[in-house]
Amino acid sequence: MNLALAGLSYGITVITLVLLVVRTKALIGIYKKGQPDPMRSNNKAQRLRMAAREIFGHTKMFNFTVVGFAHWFVMVGFVVLFGTLVTAYGQLINPKFALPIIGHLWIYEYITELVAWATGIGIVALIGIRQVTRLRNKRSRFAGSGMLKAYYVEFTIVLIVFCVIALRGLEGALSNETVWNRHYTTTWFIASMFKSMTLSQLTSWIQIVATIKIVGSMAWFIVIATNFTMGIAWHRFLAPFNIFYRRNADGTSSLGALPPMLSHGAEINFEDPKDDDVFGLGTRADISWKGLLDMTSCTECGRCQSQCPAWHTDKPLSPKLLIMAMRDHAFAKTVETEALVGENSPISLDVLWSCTTCGACVNECPVDIEHIDHIVNMRRFQVLVESEFPSELGGTFRNLEKTGNPWGANRTDREAWIAECDFPVNVIEGELPEDVEYLFWVGCAGAYEERAKKTTKAVAELLYMAGVNFAVLGKKETCTGDPARRAGNEFLYQILARENIETFKEAFGDRPKGTKKVVVTCPHCFTTIGRDYGQQGFELEMVHHAQLLNQLLREKRLIPIKMSHTAMTYHDPCYLGRHNEIYQPPREILEATGAELTEMPRNKERSFCCGAGGGRMWMEEKIGTRININRVEEAINTGATELAVACPFCRVMTSDGMNAKESAVEVLDVAQVLLRSVKEN
Repeated sequence: MNLALAGLSYGITVITLVLLVVRTKALIGIYKKGQPDPMRSNNKAQRLRMAAREIFGHTKMFNFTVVGFAHWFVMVGFVVLFGTLVTAYGQLINPKFALPIIGHLWIYEYITELVAWATGIGIVALIGIRQVTRLRNKRSRFAGSGMLKAYYVEFTIVLIVFCVIALRGLEGALSNETVWNRHYTTTWFIASMFKSMTLSQLTSWIQIVATIKIVGSMAWFIVIATNFTMGIAWHRFLAPFNIFYRRNADGTSSLGALPPMLSHGAEINFEDPKDDDVFGLGTRADISWKGLLDMTSCTECGRCQSQCPAWHTDKPLSPKLLIMAMRDHAFAKTVETEALVGENSPISLDVLWSCTTCGACVNECPVDIEHIDHIVNMRRFQVLVESEFPSELGGTFRNLEKTGNPWGANRTDREAWIAECDFPVNVIEGELPEDVEYLFWVGCAGAYEERAKKTTKAVAELLYMAGVNFAVLGKKETCTGDPARRAGNEFLYQILARENIETFKEAFGDRPKGTKKVVVTCPHCFTTIGRDYGQQGFELEMVHHAQLLNQLLREKRLIPIKMSHTAMTYHDPCYLGRHNEIYQPPREILEATGAELTEMPRNKERSFCCGAGGGRMWMEEKIGTRININRVEEAINTGATELAVACPFCRVMTSDGMNAKESAVEVLDVAQVLLRSVKEN
């Protein structure tokens, strides 16, 4: 036994273990100081199954196939190769040491070798992908990530894999085996190269390599223990917990409805708030324990950044850099009351208000960080406490308060579109008649915006042609509150939501569950009424018009008689697609009309935002290039002559984009495409 090597290895291990215990307790203490979030610990058995499925199945990582496979083997190697670390400690004393029971089982040795090679190939592939991606594009997903930290972690993994393979070769050379056999299935060629060494040389090299492996491993633990912001290393331990405590125990996306606004772990009662209620996220002390877990779990992989429309149009917002800035601030030696947002703060106002809440970041994140929740919580503080928000939103908020719509249009004009229809539209005053199957929620855009009104009229006509008995609320409608809520004005949202819920209760009366059906053309209304209102104990059966029209096509209640064969492409609205995972109905409608559909490169769950969400519809886009221009350029490049949409906001933004590009591509809603196909004239 080499006492110097053994002393070094065992000594650094003791230091490491003590440091890890101390620092882990400190990290847990930081989490405990975070604001409580009681919504994270329900359905533990379901959460455990969900986490296991996502972690071992690498469900999000496999969205990037090569990276997914490479990372899966690196993850497996981190666990499976732990046995080789234990073996290394024994080899310092006895070079022939093997783990009890399993150490000499050929299947264990085979799995160890296989995983070691796969881990080595995997990490080399990841290193290559990082370098190629970074060098090709200065604003790649790795821009802003801690490269030195990444290189250190990658070097350590390469070093450990090298040591494992080298030790297997040395062990084979030290054994009594003289020819290839199953105990050294993949490393015998290395063992045969070492066979010429003397016994003394072999034992010395085994102890040297074992020491390198132990010291390299322990140094890695020491480095991360002293740096809580090293997410590229910490995520190996924290990501499983972050996934387990994600918003939805069933594993569904943390998109759609925004979570209720909490203060000290309880939902705020806006009718009678407490004196010490905290409105949103303004300082480090306001961050919840789950928020802190989000931040320390961030791997800085930049998948969120790679899909962010703000980042792709030269805005200062990157979801990754935002989480990193919040993390570095939360774990820095700063006072608890230091502002998170503002001048000379970690997050600038331009960063905060560049977000469209499209959900691409949340959808891509492999460790389930909930970026939008943090952004909206910071907006809530800025609006409700600081009164610091883009000037354009001031007018939007006033319009919502006074007229019930963001444009400030007259409430009586909500019914104006009906006069343009050559078929009857039933406007109800009180309770819906029993024979009315659907309440058609027109929405603000559908009632006031000229282009969106065409969609409204098309849907109404199609329902009439299909014999669907529907009715509208007319001027009893008011904004759902989506722009207010996503822009941080939770107080205004609560007022609008309560008003609409009372209207719905009056309209549906005592109808049983399953018969309270609402069809909408706006995915934002669809989400807010169907999901956000559920937080107040009110539920309706929501149907997007693309879903209902597709159903009527299948039931042969609408039959296309004119096949268009038009070259067409379709834009997935963020709030219909990512937020509600509705992708096929609009496409099936277009296919039924004979349209020759060409997909844009960024489609379905990776669709590129139009730029209108998160209240951005009513804010000027002053930084970088316009998001809608970026999107319509992609549509134009498909060679399509028509662009189909299924959202009034998307229609406005893409139409404006086409006009700005002076393009002849026409923007139509899927309902309009279907209407011209089923009408004789």
